Amino acid sequence: MPDVLAIVLAGGKGERLFPLTSFRSKPSVPFGARYRIVDFVLSNLVNSYVYSIYLLVQYKSQSLIEHIRQNWFFSSVGRNHFVTVVPPQMRMGPEWFQGTADAVFQNIGLIKDHETDIVLIFGADHIYRMDIRQMLKFHIENNAQVTVAARPVSIKEASSFGVIVTQSDQRITGFQEKPKQPIPMPDNPEMAYVSMGNYIFNTNILIDALVRAEKKKQHDFGAHVLPELVERGYSVYAYDFGKNRVSDIKPYEEQGYWRDVGTIKAYFDAHMDMLGEKPIFEIDNKMWTIYPAKYDGPPVKILDGEIKNSVIADGALIYGGKIENSFIGSGVIVERNTEITDSLIMGDVIIKRNSKLSRVIIDKKNVVYDGEEIGLSPEKDRFRCHIDVSGICILPRAARCNEWIKEIKHI
Repeated sequence: MPDVLAIVLAGGKGERLFPLTSFRSKPSVPFGARYRIVDFVLSNLVNSYVYSIYLLVQYKSQSLIEHIRQNWFFSSVGRNHFVTVVPPQMRMGPEWFQGTADAVFQNIGLIKDHETDIVLIFGADHIYRMDIRQMLKFHIENNAQVTVAARPVSIKEASSFGVIVTQSDQRITGFQEKPKQPIPMPDNPEMAYVSMGNYIFNTNILIDALVRAEKKKQHDFGAHVLPELVERGYSVYAYDFGKNRVSDIKPYEEQGYWRDVGTIKAYFDAHMDMLGEKPIFEIDNKMWTIYPAKYDGPPVKILDGEIKNSVIADGALIYGGKIENSFIGSGVIVERNTEITDSLIMGDVIIKRNSKLSRVIIDKKNVVYDGEEIGLSPEKDRFRCHIDVSGICILPRAARCNEWIKEIKHI
């Protein structure tokens, strides 16, 4: 395992996840009752023994900064063990990051100071498990100068992504941006490679490429830097994520599970993938832990009720009612005679008695009032909630901030 530096791009606006991103960036959006989206890439890095991590943030970053400060602190094992948040320094002018490559270029000094031979550039927007050591091994064994993580998808699905064209030895020969006729994998005409947005660079190649891109005012890895390196004849390879194997993956899980939770529906569906006796993405994997946010409160307390196929986080207090196919976050209070089905309830929400929720996302610090019904009548919901194009109803964070404060004082 070589000494490597990881740079995680965590500045995404997440506009398609609105209103969950009204007050936070996409990587900071809560997931699975106990996690944030960013926890998945950070857990993959740490589980792969990558401990030198810079997290580049930008839009609405305070929530993410606080999460990292509280949950991702390494004790003083050594100077190369850190998760450090890096906001835009604006050393090149008053502009914020103009793209993925520009974000790294503006922090090129951190790369030089670290004096490592290999740099990982990973995104923070996806739900997946990955043993990054296997990708590093592939990179070294092929004498690659750049390696791109590639996910095999069906030809029909590939038209929605950036397609990677390779030779039989996985060397990249070109790229296609959302092509009508994707070029298939060399050994499988039914499948094509698409980029996952995760890269390994030899440090000297990365620095040279970033400097050239900056001179041309080209700011994106996928659109500019990587195609230019391929055209110049550099050894750029595709690593087949479908062959990545993580310890203790169950037989019933989807091998190579990876989801871009960039839309409300994708975000919701990824939660549902974790439910059931045999989920296609099993969050309980003791050999490859996804590290959750720390919670200093009490354990979950269930006084009464009927709970089926649901995840209940620490600190939740369930007085009664029915909960099915749902996620209940930390500190949530569920009163008696409630019905919650197919819903995501984030932390510190109060759900009062006689209320009914169906296919709803309730963001943090909200109150659902006595007898209120959400997700059952679009005509009524449109006056009080955001209704996604998928039909999922979302009650945004702070939508009822004043009412929540009154409730807390009353309690």
